[in-house]
Amino acid sequence: MPNPTFTACIHPDGPAFEVRPRQTLLHAALDAGIQWPSSCRNGTCRTCICQLRSGEVRHGIEWPGLLPEEKADGWILPCVAHAQSDLVLQQPAAGFASSGIV
Repeated sequence: MPNPTFTACIHPDGPAFEVRPRQTLLHAALDAGIQWPSSCRNGTCRTCICQLRSGEVRHGIEWPGLLPEEKADGWILPCVAHAQSDLVLQQPAAGFASSGIV
């Protein structure tokens, strides 16, 4: 059975984009034309941090650059996060843009 493709939606009023199997959320957003702030792409710099409002992700590294309290509050690092279900992500406060949507 092939791995499912999930949909990630940016809250509030942001675009939705598909996330393919084994693709990070950051790469999926960039592939969809969404400019997402990023730097290291390995889970350490925290530039891409956002909050997961609903759904489930797994991080591709054992311990991404998040405090236990941040993880408990739903913060994720899209550069190393993989969708495990459809997602709703809290729009980053700054640096977010998409074709026609800011």
